[in-house]
Amino acid sequence: MTGWARDALAALETAPRVALVTVLATEGSAPREAGTRMVVTPERLIGTIGGGALEHQAARQARALMEQPAGQWRVQDYPLGPFLGQCCGGRVRLMLEHLDPGDRAWLERLTAAAGPLALSTRFADGRLEHGLAGEGAAASARGPAPAPGDVLLETVADGLTPVWVFGAGHVGQALARALEPLPFAARLIDVRPEMDGVAEVVSADAAAALIGAAPADAAVLVMTHDHGLDYRLTGAALQGQARFVGLIGSATKRKRFLRRLGRDGMSDERLARMVCPIGLPGIAGKEPAVIAASVAAQLLGLR
Repeated sequence: MTGWARDALAALETAPRVALVTVLATEGSAPREAGTRMVVTPERLIGTIGGGALEHQAARQARALMEQPAGQWRVQDYPLGPFLGQCCGGRVRLMLEHLDPGDRAWLERLTAAAGPLALSTRFADGRLEHGLAGEGAAASARGPAPAPGDVLLETVADGLTPVWVFGAGHVGQALARALEPLPFAARLIDVRPEMDGVAEVVSADAAAALIGAAPADAAVLVMTHDHGLDYRLTGAALQGQARFVGLIGSATKRKRFLRRLGRDGMSDERLARMVCPIGLPGIAGKEPAVIAASVAAQLLGLR
């Protein structure tokens, strides 16, 4: 996920000084995983490396680094124990860098690229040199800290899972919002002309063709305003290759759809692919935001 790169670009447009804090490596219990980043300005923290005393110390050090010439960097080690007033017991290695307008090029390449990405970082005298290709070693939380001449290689995006949501009602819109900061490429689709501007508006025939042609790595979710359309789209999805076919509704709706799809000739193997109700079991609540959170968590399990 590279949302932090967009945050850094936006900060470079408006803030007088910008620093980037990266969790290079962790060992044991730590609040965030390696690769997590936080953008720091004199007034704001954008993103989080886990909060608490570690984040407070990192922000303080990043702002001190901003007083140095742009391009400067530091690597710092933190045991998560009494020194920070924390009891995690792990260890974190952080990299701090003072960004400048010259960093826009690699940040823009990150935000524009699609699919899995490898970011190389060369530790040079005076500044870091970032690129999207190269060879290097993986970061470690122990051993010598990176020094000038070293190169680290990091996977910064695993690729986004396509999620096509058919139905832009309250739940569909809430789900699209919930998926936006997560490793998904969400597509919100509706057949109602009045939803133009909220969703991608297509005809019912086009929606059925789309869902049937969804890629094999995609998740498709059916939650339209019309049960007849739900039925048509669910049948088309089950005939397709999408890895996850979800239908909003109750256990009763599931039974009725399965019975009708079976009468219409759908095989048991394909019927078994239908997930209804959607969302994680045990999460109560019918509010759109609650359903969206439950479904987003379920989709994260696919990854």
